[in-house]
Amino acid sequence: MKAIIFEKYGKPEEALALKEVTMPIPSDNEVLIKIHSTPINDYDWSLVRGKPYLYRLMFGISKPKNPIAGMELSGVVEGIGTKVTKLKLGDAVYGDISGFGFGTFAEYICIHEDAVLVKPDELNFELAAAIPHASTLALQALQDIGKIEKGQKVLINGGGGGVGTIGLQLAKLSECHVTGVDSGEKLNMMKSLGFDQVIDYRKVDFTKSGETYDLILDCKTNKSPFSYLRALKPSGIYVSIGGNPSSLISVLFWGKIFSLFSKKKLQILSLKPNEGLDQIAQLVIQKKIRPEIDGPYPLEDTPRLIQYFGDGKHTGKVVIRVSE
Repeated sequence: MKAIIFEKYGKPEEALALKEVTMPIPSDNEVLIKIHSTPINDYDWSLVRGKPYLYRLMFGISKPKNPIAGMELSGVVEGIGTKVTKLKLGDAVYGDISGFGFGTFAEYICIHEDAVLVKPDELNFELAAAIPHASTLALQALQDIGKIEKGQKVLINGGGGGVGTIGLQLAKLSECHVTGVDSGEKLNMMKSLGFDQVIDYRKVDFTKSGETYDLILDCKTNKSPFSYLRALKPSGIYVSIGGNPSSLISVLFWGKIFSLFSKKKLQILSLKPNEGLDQIAQLVIQKKIRPEIDGPYPLEDTPRLIQYFGDGKHTGKVVIRVSE
């Protein structure tokens, strides 16, 4: 089978290559999935470069333990282990597999049956691949932690990406006023999606604008926790889904301190893969939300696309079509 292989850390277009590798064989609780579509995520950008260096502690100091990246998929079950009970041959499936492993930049993968869900027939493979990770991040951040309420004033930092575009649509279902922050090149697209206000982060620091918000969803945490407190209303909630490791640690530490004497909350989401995915799928099927898809692109284009993602030039989810 074909797969995008990386055996060293570095720039995506130098570290990655399309190669022929041996087809995997499912163990007792695993299924063999023929992958149709897979997206690119922050994890892939960080892992391939080995930056931040914390990733190397988890995935290999000098070189990656697993030479195939990728954490989301849609596809069809083509093989099953002897103890598999939830899936059968021919099932169309989708999901965020990061709770069990990685390796979706390939034509096939073996993964624990609990890593995926049966795909609704109403979703095509590109749509199904685009929603598991970003949509559940947005849902869990806004609904479970942020406790979003009707009519709130919401800000999404990184509003033009996969999480941000879904977050906007979820907030609009609650009739919220939503401000989006991203690069200037994305602002027109963001306005067309329905953001009430857009901010170019290169020109305006939203934490210094004087505006305050009931709820902030931050996809790009890179400031001090004191900055975020300044941008919150007296009972506001700030939720980060990722960003600079040192900034995240600072938010985690100070968030616990501030909670002792302030109603303002600083929290970091620990994602529960695929939790809420069925809810998101129904919203997509009902056309109440729709993922923005950048692509689909061919598998061999993956090295360039990871760099494209890292440069922040994408809009929505960058999706790769692995097979028809």
